[in-house]
Order: sequence, then C-alpha cells, then structure tokens
Amino acid sequence: MYAVIKTGGKQYRVAADEVLTVEKLVGDAGAKVEFTEVLMVAGTGEAKVGTPMLAGAKVVAEVVEQGRAAKVIAFKKRRRKNSRRKRGHRQHQTTVRIKEILGG
Repeated sequence: MYAVIKTGGKQYRVAADEVLTVEKLVGDAGAKVEFTEVLMVAGTGEAKVGTPMLAGAKVVAEVVEQGRAAKVIAFKKRRRKNSRRKRGHRQHQTTVRIKEILGG
C-alpha cells in the first residue's frame, strides 16, 4: 500500500517503513507527525484519488532526525568590474520514517 502526500510545497510517494527527507517539520527525534494532505491512496484494490485531498485519510510518521542539506553556493561575478559575491545556504530538513497509511 502506498500514498501520495503533500508537504513543504512538494509531493511525495510514500509506503510503510520508508525513510524520507522532507522540508523542516516541527518536532524532536522520536516525535509523531501526521500528514493530513493526502492526495491518493493505492495498493490494495482500486486507487482512491482525492479532489484535491482525500477526506479522512492520513499518513502517520515518526521523526528520525532534524538536519541540514548540503551547502549550495550562489556565486555571482561581474567580469572586468572587480565585483563578485559568494553566498552559501544550507536548507533545514527533517528525516521521517513512515509508520502507517490510514485510507479515507
């Protein structure tokens, strides 16, 4: 059984016992997180597709760790002007383990 959820402005296809890295969520390691924006549930019988969300469906997950992504460098250079700028950015992210999928 799998589901398609929406979190952090992105959509993810998830299944039970799957480890997933998403945009930062509130909660320490070991905390339970519920994703209520479920777009689709499938895997047993016919797929249930929401318009746009499935009513009553949710995905329960556990926070594994809070972390940060690899550094992204934004380097801008204006040639022959002796002008350049270098900025780094590390996005906060959360690693979660999917516990169960409750279909609507």
